[in-house]
Amino acid sequence: MNQEDELAARIARLLDEGTERLSADQRDRLAQARKLAVSKQQAACTIAVPVPALAGRISRFTEQSVFGVRYGIPFAALLLGLIGVVYVHTGGVASDIADIDAGLLTDELPISAYLDQGFDSWLKRSSR
Repeated sequence: MNQEDELAARIARLLDEGTERLSADQRDRLAQARKLAVSKQQAACTIAVPVPALAGRISRFTEQSVFGVRYGIPFAALLLGLIGVVYVHTGGVASDIADIDAGLLTDELPISAYLDQGFDSWLKRSSR
């Protein structure tokens, strides 16, 4: 035990000894005073919070059922995210890249021509 624990134990022991010497009338008055102090403290701790006029009406929609706004918005976001993931993985973007690769490989122009420095000039001449 440290010093604080020893001090607390001594204080508790002295208070217990002091209450044994009190009469029943004194104990009753102390109990009533304690109850009064606790009730005043609880009343002082009660804080009045202003509530907006629409709060009651809005809470009816958000708190009533599982299918309310409270769960609908996160569910919609999850659903849109899953649709996006499925789109990307099923070929929405990958098929475009595959089409470009297939076009390059099936073109009449050899692949080495793409590496040639004069390729830009050839493209300009062929587009005219």
